[in-house]
Amino acid sequence: MNQHEKINYVEFPAKDMEATKQFFSVAFGWEFIDYGPDYAAVSDQGIEVGFYRSELVASTATGSVLVVFYSETLEETLAKVEKHGGVIVKPIISFPGGRRFQFVDPSGNELAVWSDREAPKA
Repeated sequence: MNQHEKINYVEFPAKDMEATKQFFSVAFGWEFIDYGPDYAAVSDQGIEVGFYRSELVASTATGSVLVVFYSETLEETLAKVEKHGGVIVKPIISFPGGRRFQFVDPSGNELAVWSDREAPKA
């Protein structure tokens, strides 16, 4: 349901649309709807998401907003991100209230994943 003056859609640039769709499909279980060769969208992921073909990337180094996923199993999510072609740019760190890591997708967009769960016992 759309809520007045609340964020309800995020769009990302995608240098490589097919690789980006493949990555999010296998790493996060997303199902895409294509709107031609230069745009694809995803629903039911906490917020609606779109990808548009572009040579640009979303990176905190250039002042971009950082979109952050939540995970109940941070290490497992990190492993899936790496396994399916994401590149970890900041390993897991702790902060007051949780832990997180940052990665780039196959198109070079920087994202993060956080958890309020403690690290598994060794």
